[in-house]
Amino acid sequence: MPGYDDDLRLAHVLADAVERVTMARFKALDLAVSTKPDLTLVTDADTAAEELIRSQLKRTRPRDAVEGEEFESTGHGPRRWVIDPIDGTHNFVRGVPVWATLISLVDNEEVVLGLVAAPALSRRWWAALGSGAWSGRSLTSASRMRVSKVSRIEDASISYASLSGWSERGKGEVFTTLLDDCWRTRAYGDFWSYMLLAEGAVDIATEPSLAVYDMAALVPIVTEAGGRFTSLAGRPGPFGGNAVATNGLLHDEVLARLGDVPPG
Repeated sequence: MPGYDDDLRLAHVLADAVERVTMARFKALDLAVSTKPDLTLVTDADTAAEELIRSQLKRTRPRDAVEGEEFESTGHGPRRWVIDPIDGTHNFVRGVPVWATLISLVDNEEVVLGLVAAPALSRRWWAALGSGAWSGRSLTSASRMRVSKVSRIEDASISYASLSGWSERGKGEVFTTLLDDCWRTRAYGDFWSYMLLAEGAVDIATEPSLAVYDMAALVPIVTEAGGRFTSLAGRPGPFGGNAVATNGLLHDEVLARLGDVPPG
């Protein structure tokens, strides 16, 4: 982990601290839930978790900028922490254990590390550039992840979040055709699709509309596991507003069928 080992250790420390907050509020009878202007849900756990991360970063990385889902971005400079306190808030609200805290570091507009912590699943995934992708409970207790070697769409397993977004984008028919052509389809959704991809259990994961904080932590985990992560236009990384992640072998075909890349 040349250059980012201290940052990755800090990301684990942040995840440990946030876990105590989020797990204490998961399935709480007095959980406060409200609707944001974009009609998405936010809970008191979301705001408390992001406030905690921001306060710890202010103390430990005062020169770094911070971008999150619930509050305005702060700071300037080449290094920027991008956080989603609870990815999968709807699951969190309904008592479904598939939700996670996403923590990433962007340095000079490149995501250099990502950590996904899903305490209700007792799972954690992370990666830093050049260090591989790992899953486990801590840095000292982890196993390395690799994407699958599936090379044909008809043998592939695909995971997605929902169908409606593809219809809204005008790609509902081409997306359902891709689903029909794949060997297996499942809607694991949110971060979990991409972690299963990095583990080699899923071969394609894609969504038509996502924010940077939804994707940043996922990118190095997928790519360090040997996969590819781009926008529908083929732009690498989390800055294109949507996501196509594959084991690499299937990427060009998926982009050709779903993407915004001009033919030829």
